[in-house]
Amino acid sequence: MGTEEFDVVVVGGGPGGSTLAAVVAMRGHRVLILEKESFPRYQIGESLLPSTIHGVCRLIGASEELAKAGFTLKRGGTFQWGASPDPWTFAFAVSPKMAGPTSYAYQVERMKFDQILLDNARRAGAVVREQSAVSAVIEDDEAVRGVRYTDADGVEHEVLAKYVVDASGNTSRIYRAVGGTRNYSEFFRNIALFGYFEGGKRMPEPNSGNILCVAFDSGWFWYIPLSPTLTSVGAVVRQELAAKVQGDPASTLAGLIGECPLIKEHLADATQVTTGEYSRTRVRKDYSYHNTVFWRPGMVLIGDAACFVDPVFSSGVHLATYSGLLAARSINSVLSGTVKEEAAFTEFEARYRREYGVFYEFLTSFYDMHVSEDSYFWQARKITKKNHSELEAFVELVGGVASGESALTDAEAVADRLRARSAEFAGAVEELAGEPDESMVPLFKSSVVRQAMQEGTQVQNQVILGELGEDVHELDTPLFPGGLVPSADGMSWEFPEQV
Repeated sequence: MGTEEFDVVVVGGGPGGSTLAAVVAMRGHRVLILEKESFPRYQIGESLLPSTIHGVCRLIGASEELAKAGFTLKRGGTFQWGASPDPWTFAFAVSPKMAGPTSYAYQVERMKFDQILLDNARRAGAVVREQSAVSAVIEDDEAVRGVRYTDADGVEHEVLAKYVVDASGNTSRIYRAVGGTRNYSEFFRNIALFGYFEGGKRMPEPNSGNILCVAFDSGWFWYIPLSPTLTSVGAVVRQELAAKVQGDPASTLAGLIGECPLIKEHLADATQVTTGEYSRTRVRKDYSYHNTVFWRPGMVLIGDAACFVDPVFSSGVHLATYSGLLAARSINSVLSGTVKEEAAFTEFEARYRREYGVFYEFLTSFYDMHVSEDSYFWQARKITKKNHSELEAFVELVGGVASGESALTDAEAVADRLRARSAEFAGAVEELAGEPDESMVPLFKSSVVRQAMQEGTQVQNQVILGELGEDVHELDTPLFPGGLVPSADGMSWEFPEQV
């Protein structure tokens, strides 16, 4: 078994791994991506946010390829959710008059999207080896030193590296090497069933490309237009239905569609895809979780390997690419000798935990505003009405410097804040539903919406201003005392006094 050496080994070639590999390779470091499958390969998580397209993908040089791919334009989301019986729409533009060049995202076929990002990492200088399954982490008492993997021919290899990045998702086999435990949410343990349909109905313009999310008694549906005719349809339901879907997921999904009038109407003239990669009705445990540790010397977890939150606000690819960018900044800073490892990765973990916490709070408010008190699914997800064990876990997750809020000291304080923000969000939705064609200002005034969009918008602005040669540091403030800020090119960390 021969041994190779790289600066960084990335386990997993999805959006997070490809983003990190590109950013590190663009700084001249030697990067190897080990991907167990052969691309293009199927993946769920098809609805994106603007920060991924206009922030991270623009920074790594992939935005032009994405624009050429012909993906469906997504201007926001349409929801039948909450007190209003009528659908309401959230747009990325604050108002129709302010619909600028970055107020949209894409609905993507992940086989195509992930291939574009992986090829972009290759162009940036990363070495990519597909059908290469990592079997073990090489470590000692001080640090992780590399990995062992098996190639398509069954030959074992050993790679030594200064850093191993676990970007292999929720099914990671190596995340335990960083230490700590994976803590699952008590209330957000769901099952997702999903399939693909041809000929589904489209909403009127300009919202024909929006994701449609519809709450019903057993859970909620996503309805994602991937092309003029192809639609991704999924039901998120309680975990107790797991046994029910073991026999025939397709018939179970059809039954759930029958329970949801709006989705049933949209699929009235549609047929489920029966050939190719999209022919299967798939089932996934949609459990929310986080690791208690995100890194150790020589190794870092990004994307779903570190944490996962319910997909209702399409945050999956955003969190993957954002965490890839954060970790790449830390690796670049350490390899260049400008920042010590402890400081660099403390910055990574604090920022990633904060962003995860922001979307967790958004999820809590979103679920808490649903009015179906008689539904087992919705009663079980009224987090602010339950005991405080889950809230204590949340305090532990984002407490201290990671949250940026010293007021987060106990579960009672968190419960009070979540109740207030959930009510504020529900009020904004009611105002928006009453004036569906007016501006998004009421919704953007809501704390949870503003926070959910804030960091992504800042990344976008930093990239755009950097391209224009303007000073981006006006946007940057340390997350905590003694913390770091991004460099002018967005690819590493700096101390504020260096700016």
